[in-house]
Amino acid sequence: MSVRRFWASASTLLLAAAAALGMAQPASAATGGYVALGDSYSSGVGAGSYLSDSGDCRRSTNAYPYLWAKANSPSSFAFVACSGATTSTVAGGQLGALSSSTSLVSVTAGGNDVGFADVMQDCVLSGEATCIASVNTAMGKINSTLPSRLGSLYSSIHAKAPSARVVVLGYPRFYKIGGSCLLGLSDKSRTAINNASDVLNGVIAKQAANAGFTFSGVADEFTGHELCSGDPWLHSVSIPVYNSYHPKAIGQSNGYLPAFRSAA
Repeated sequence: MSVRRFWASASTLLLAAAAALGMAQPASAATGGYVALGDSYSSGVGAGSYLSDSGDCRRSTNAYPYLWAKANSPSSFAFVACSGATTSTVAGGQLGALSSSTSLVSVTAGGNDVGFADVMQDCVLSGEATCIASVNTAMGKINSTLPSRLGSLYSSIHAKAPSARVVVLGYPRFYKIGGSCLLGLSDKSRTAINNASDVLNGVIAKQAANAGFTFSGVADEFTGHELCSGDPWLHSVSIPVYNSYHPKAIGQSNGYLPAFRSAA
């Protein structure tokens, strides 16, 4: 069972128990304000149709926060996720959108803290040995410095929006191993990148649980739609370069949106 499905099942059991005991249940998150925090995977880089006032943050009308808000009509919607954001820049530049009346928050953060963009650049431009070494460097950061950074960010979110349901989303695996790609990275490099993504998601899930937040992974949704699958929901190396290794519009609507919707 995936972490996301575990939390969904646990939530269902708790609500059922509350109903059986005649306890009051919390109002739906959609009845209050929704704030979308995070990095490029939440802003929608790669999905196109960027809001004109979002500048280099590249907030897309095809991104899962925008799609969810359009479908659910929360009382307010603050879309502040931004390309390139780290845990510290989310904490320092995005949390002003939160308040005591915020009832729902989504967030993706952590990939930029450990230099995943640099990893992919090394893997694409250099050989297998350099790629593996770069992945291992990122893994060191995932296990050493990232947990405390995530913990600090999540504590700040809770302090600003103490009544909110907070959904922390993960990152997809990039590659189908042994898939249709005949050129490019070796399967050893692709496997190392996928493994690092799994470790990253595990650390994020643990810190989210420690904070009392809900983690919702997207690996299940993207399975069969990774790079080299024949039907990828992710961009490979692309022009413009910033689209590279980000979800396409279909990756947001069919990958991230269902993962968020199931937890929100």
